[in-house]
Amino acid sequence: MPVTNFPDGIRSPLFSAVSTATAAAGAATLAALQGKITTEALTTAANATYTLTLTNSQIAAADVVLVSVANGTNSQATVILGRVTPASGSVVITVLNKHDSAVAFNGTLVISFRVFKAG
Repeated sequence: MPVTNFPDGIRSPLFSAVSTATAAAGAATLAALQGKITTEALTTAANATYTLTLTNSQIAAADVVLVSVANGTNSQATVILGRVTPASGSVVITVLNKHDSAVAFNGTLVISFRVFKAG
């Protein structure tokens, strides 16, 4: 794996494996600094939220967790990332359906994340 040397002796891999998991009932477990979670099939209504709790022993409350969301099999509605709340051993991710009419999600979403350690 290629490694980049940054100032102050910090070393960071340029590429690393992406771990995956599948959510069930709004919960998934994956102990990795980066990964992709495929949600269960969703039917979240317009102007409603879906909340995913990711249990991850790599996350501390002070860490920064960057998240993106994309359609998996979902082909309807307007997917918007809401709040990302890291805690010790987990992160809670909220996704909103902000479609302007009564269109619900109709499939899975793929939620990608990367943890940046505090300090």
